[in-house]
Parts: sequence; structure tokens; C-alpha cells
Amino acid sequence: MRAHARLEVTADRDRSGRVRTRISRLRSDAPLVLRPTAAVEPTGRWNPDGAAHVALAAAAAGPIGGDHLRLDVEVAAGAALVVRSVAATLVLPGPHGRPSRTETHLRVAPAGTLVWLPEPVIAAGRCDHHATTRIELEPGARLLAREELLLGRHGETPGTVHQRLRVTLAGRPLHDQEFAVGPGIPGWHGPAVTGGHRALGTLLVITPDSPADTRPANPAPSDADTAVMRLTPTATLLTALADDALTLRRHLDWGMTDPPTDCATQRGSALPEPAETHTCPKAV
Repeated sequence: MRAHARLEVTADRDRSGRVRTRISRLRSDAPLVLRPTAAVEPTGRWNPDGAAHVALAAAAAGPIGGDHLRLDVEVAAGAALVVRSVAATLVLPGPHGRPSRTETHLRVAPAGTLVWLPEPVIAAGRCDHHATTRIELEPGARLLAREELLLGRHGETPGTVHQRLRVTLAGRPLHDQEFAVGPGIPGWHGPAVTGGHRALGTLLVITPDSPADTRPANPAPSDADTAVMRLTPTATLLTALADDALTLRRHLDWGMTDPPTDCATQRGSALPEPAETHTCPKAV
């Protein structure tokens, strides 16, 4: 199965002069179904005024081996969009042993805001899934993007997943990360990859109007295997490992309520230079 869905939003002013976001294009293509929804407030400061809210639902199971699904999202200058998914995505093996593929392209224009909060992807046993997310940002764009991966269902040996996240700012590379987990990937279950954890996720926060070194410190969850990397003074990547989906979500939600800060900042010191990674120690 092949599908290509598109979502575009633009900014308009109402009669009172307030900026409101309007959905200018919404094209579903089963199994990718897009539905406008009522506002569901993200936590903390990620609640754009006048934003459009859209839910992504699945009209069929999968993706299944052999499927190729693509979703394009474009946020025009000054517009604000919150995208959520209705439920977790269960990636299943196909009858012919072919891999499944998903491509997500997100574009945000100057002064645009995108809050991207899909539910987790679950890698069912024997699946072979390739997922690519490309995010193109213009100067002044704001972004909150969360990705979560669960390695198999309860008590299940997961399949294989290849993921790539590529982010550009003003046409220049900002972050490019690729990893693979699952049977057949050398050392995937070792300490250098997941350390035995079955849930992993990332949270990318880009706020050009709030430099990271001026934000209030907020201690990370003490039981988290969490790393924080500053990509630029206004862009931060939080990566977390956990034993289950609920614990992982709690760790990532911490980065939504207050911008992630490194361990040195929690002690009152200055932030490190960009692209330096820290793992917050567990409390004793």
C-alpha cells in the first residue's frame, strides 16, 4: 500500500485583529487520515494562541511490510499548528518479507510554530521498518517535536527499526541522527545502544525567542537515563531511555514544561558549549 497525505496551514486575522491559523489544505490518503480537532492544550508554554489542531488517525492496520506512507506538513509564516495522533502506531511484518517505510516532511516558515506530538511507534516482532523524518525550518520558526519508539509489545521480541531524523535551519544542517535497533543489528541490545531498555524517545525544542542560557533550570527526573544536547543557543535535543512507555513519556514531558537544561545548570553553573552532551546522574 502507498499513501501520501498533506496538511498546510496559513495565518489570517479575524475581525478583532487577532491572528488565527486557518487550515488551507487537508488531504487524507488512507490509511493516513487527518481530522481537525478541538484544542487540546500541550503542557506548559507550548499552547500557541489561535493555533490549528489536527489529529492523525489510521484507517487501517500498519504500516505493514511493503507499505510506503508519506506525510507532508507545512506551516506558513506566522501560523501555529498542533498535530497529535489518535493512537500508537503498530508496525507489523508483511506476508512477503519486504520492509515498510514512512516518510514525514515538516516545514515551518519564519515566525511559524509547529507542535508535533505523535503517539509512540511500536515495533512488533519480525517487522522491518524504515522511518525518515525531515524538518525544514526558516529563521524565527518555533518547534516542539517528540518521537517515541517502543521495542515490541509486552513480552515480545521486537522487529528491526531504522530511524533517521534530519533537521535543517535556513537550508543548513542543524541535526542529523540515524540509528537502527532490533535483531540482526550488531550489539543492539548492549549498553552502547539501549542498555536493555525497551522504550526510547527524543524531544527537540527550538525557541528562537528564548536563548537556552537564560532559561530557568529545572532538575531532570532522577531515575531517567536522559541526555541533553545543545545544538545551538536556542535549540536543544533531549534523548531518553526507559523500561516502559509511561516512564518514557514522563521524562519527555519534563522537557515540555520547562526547557531542558544540562546538569551543570541544575547546579547553577553556566551552560556548556553547543553540541556537548551530558547525562544527568541518578539521585542517591
